[in-house]
Amino acid sequence: SVDRFVLGVGFFWIKFKKIKPVVNVDEQFCDVEDCLSFPMVLVQIPMCNEREVYQQSIAAVCQLDWPKDRILIQVLDDSSDEVIQILIRNEVISWKDKGMNIIYRHRFVRTGYKAGNLHSAMSCDYVKNYEFVAILDADFQPNPDFLLLTVPHFKGKPDLGLVQARWSFVNKDENLLTRLQNINLCFHFEVEQQVNGHFLNFFGFNGTAGVWRIKALEEAGGWLERTTVEDMDIAVRAHLNGWKFIYLNDVRVLCELPESYEAYKKQQHRWHSGPMQLFRLCLPAILSSKVHIKVEKGKLDLPILPFAKNDSTLLLIHPLLRDLTANNVHTRSRITNLGNLLHTHYHVNLQHPAIT
Repeated sequence: SVDRFVLGVGFFWIKFKKIKPVVNVDEQFCDVEDCLSFPMVLVQIPMCNEREVYQQSIAAVCQLDWPKDRILIQVLDDSSDEVIQILIRNEVISWKDKGMNIIYRHRFVRTGYKAGNLHSAMSCDYVKNYEFVAILDADFQPNPDFLLLTVPHFKGKPDLGLVQARWSFVNKDENLLTRLQNINLCFHFEVEQQVNGHFLNFFGFNGTAGVWRIKALEEAGGWLERTTVEDMDIAVRAHLNGWKFIYLNDVRVLCELPESYEAYKKQQHRWHSGPMQLFRLCLPAILSSKVHIKVEKGKLDLPILPFAKNDSTLLLIHPLLRDLTANNVHTRSRITNLGNLLHTHYHVNLQHPAIT
């Protein structure tokens, strides 16, 4: 109840102040046909036996507004049905003949489910040529401007690891079950994700309809197969490594809700059991995670090990202190205060050569 109350207060504050993530005018991209400043983006469509939706999903991604030489689409097919494999492969070939930079990948050893599929795709040699990766599940249909509305938020924000868009449901009025799901998920996106994104710069990745900085994925250890909620797992590990997230409530990606009770029950079992698995696995890492002391003037996060009581801690801080404007009296005062904090709480030697 306390959690819901705090989220409600945060939500009304955001609405009252009309707060939303914005992109600076000078950070926006120019016309798709005329500008060569667009970053390299990898788009992944993981799927498994998706006979009903594979065509519309591939078609929607292939119609994204982005220079064709700056985007690569990976169709990651884990289908066990050979007929569906052929259908998806032929669909990819047809779009490739139209000039799209798209490839079909199928794993013969299907371990790790979706996490294993994504991990396998990220191990390709050509991935190192790309800066960002957008993940869109097979039942998601992004609007053509999806990348234009998400990727620009990364410019000028080197610590931003994820931009998450909102889900929008095409079948929310199909029956009573879908209407109830819509109410529940609207609260999740409108309140939970938006409030946590604004005040904490952290929330659980929804597994799709998001764009990651590939460097953030790599530093977090990549996709792991240890739980059924690989999306939440990678988000927690990335945040523990200092990466920040942005949630865009105004950018929506179409998808479908489970219409039958059996499908809904299966989905909810995975969504509820997975986080408990993850909690047990991540709790030690969270308790021993780094404390980030923020220097507001310089907008820097100084990573300090919470239980470190030796001079090696200063080796982590030194490169960041060196980059501050040391000629500024106010900044020197902040550095002095930080040194006193280190001496009082972490028992480090202030005469260490690292900060001389």
